[in-house]
This record gives sequence, structure tokens and C-alpha cells, in this order.
Amino acid sequence: MAPSHYKTEPWKFFVHTGEGRRSLGKVLRSIAREKMDDELSDKDLEKLESTENKPFRAPIVVTVAVEPSTKEKVIEIEEYAAAHAAAQNMLLAAHALGLGAIWRSGKPMYHKKVRDFYNLSEGGNIVGFIYLGFPKSDKEKSGKRVPHEAKTTYIHEEIERIES
Repeated sequence: MAPSHYKTEPWKFFVHTGEGRRSLGKVLRSIAREKMDDELSDKDLEKLESTENKPFRAPIVVTVAVEPSTKEKVIEIEEYAAAHAAAQNMLLAAHALGLGAIWRSGKPMYHKKVRDFYNLSEGGNIVGFIYLGFPKSDKEKSGKRVPHEAKTTYIHEEIERIES
């Protein structure tokens, strides 16, 4: 259960399996093609094929979208936070079940063609693609992180930073 202010539950999930991943790949290919010259080189063709095959890196791709509520009191950024929380919960659940799960994002997911593909409103957006499958090894990949002390400030007493 992800939190959502005013209980709007603004998330949507689209689950691609089997050849259903191909349709997503074709949209990604179409977006990549827009940046290329009319005359395609062999390298361009390889890149387009690689882009179209990206959804096949895992057996399941879950596209997580947000459709922010238009209710008067709802703050749009909180709708995105709720959809991101739902995606994170999905990652945590997948890892707890022993699955491999990776959250992918990038510029193409914000393209109008992707929004249209998923029939999202003008205000809707994709917040990520979650790739699910079984990990190739049991090794836990732990990336380097900045120590939490560098990201945390403890405030133990009143501070005055507000100018009158």
C-alpha cells in the first residue's frame, strides 16, 4: 500500500510480457528514430534495433504511470510522490520474493508518443519502467553510496533562519 494524499491513488500499471514487450519497443524505436537523419547508417540501424529490444532485457516490464487528480486541494507533486512510492513498494516486494527488479527511466518515457501509447491524459506521465525477472546470480549488487551522515542534518534546538 503506497500512501496517497486525499486517497487519490493516482498510479496506473501496464504489464508487458511475451510479445507484449514488442509494442513498447516499437514506440521507443520510433522516438529514437526522430533524432536521426533521413538516411540511416548501419550504426543507426543497429541502435534502432537495440532500442526496440530493450524491453526484452527482462521477462516482464511494468510501466508505472501517474494520472494526477484534478481535485482542487490536491497538489500535483504529491501525486507523483505517491506513484513513485508505489513503484518503490513494487521493487521492495519483488526483491523480498527473490526476484530481480530494476527501475529504469530516461528522457523517452516523457515523450508524447509514450503518453499516447498508454492513453494517458495531458497531465499524465510515466514515472518509470520496472524490469522484473530472476537474477542471473545470487550476488547482491551493492553500489557505492554517499554515507548517510553526508545527507542528514539533525536539528536538536530551535534555529532562526526566517527573515522578518
